[in-house]
Amino acid sequence: MLFVMIGQGKTGKLVGEVARERGHAVRVVAEEDNANGAALTAELLKGVDAVIDFTTPEAVVPNMRACLEHGARMVVGTTGWYAQLSEMRALAERNHAALLYGTNFSVGVQVMYRVARELARAAQGYTFTITETHHTSKKDAPSGTALSIKQVLETANPALNVEIRSVREGDASGIHVVQARSQNDFLELKHEAFSGRGFAEGAVRAAEWVTGKTGCWDFREIFEQLD
Repeated sequence: MLFVMIGQGKTGKLVGEVARERGHAVRVVAEEDNANGAALTAELLKGVDAVIDFTTPEAVVPNMRACLEHGARMVVGTTGWYAQLSEMRALAERNHAALLYGTNFSVGVQVMYRVARELARAAQGYTFTITETHHTSKKDAPSGTALSIKQVLETANPALNVEIRSVREGDASGIHVVQARSQNDFLELKHEAFSGRGFAEGAVRAAEWVTGKTGCWDFREIFEQLD
């Protein structure tokens, strides 16, 4: 397959490496050459199986508009743009394109979401907190994954008001801890990424999955369908 990779930060470079390891060709679009999605032309996207975006909240919306208007398939790991989700979904549907997005493409994190949901349903009367720890160069706080966990918990148990604590230290790849506390006991659910590789593998497998499809999905909805 041929993938276009937008964004060459730490995660973007690793996604490109994993894609090549899995036998795919990767065409890189540098952010400095792509102001407002200008490089994402019909000519560049011709013959491309999927576009993978790991850029910034400011860059990703113009990128999505450009790609989806040309009927492309996209995997978006960038967060911070979900206020425009309805617009992007409509654009994908109108142009018979595809948009697959997620706050975290690690399969282990997807499992954590499910376990957290069951914990919130079962642990009535408990107080929940989330602590997320990442490397010092991570720009957003709280992390998109922590916000997703919060959403999962509060949807499963509307009585909850979950506090998120953000820690930035060293080169931590990502640690998310859910704590549930009562007067009598304490429960803890933890996911720790040893590196960004699990995240990158999930993103590449997502790009493989979305090829040839039309529609709009959250990665949480389809991760069990990955090859």
